[in-house]
Amino acid sequence: MNWTGLGRSTIYRMIAANKFPAPVVLATRAVAWRVTDLERWSADRPASSH
Repeated sequence: MNWTGLGRSTIYRMIAANKFPAPVVLATRAVAWRVTDLERWSADRPASSH
């Protein structure tokens, strides 16, 4: 979440809407994301106008 600047609930809402990469399950209560998936997602997002 630090990597994206998004909150946990926002990320999971985006996953449900197929707008964010799905996590990889590491353990019963632990997930992670592949850096390559996050980089691809980030590159596909429109640039911020701030």
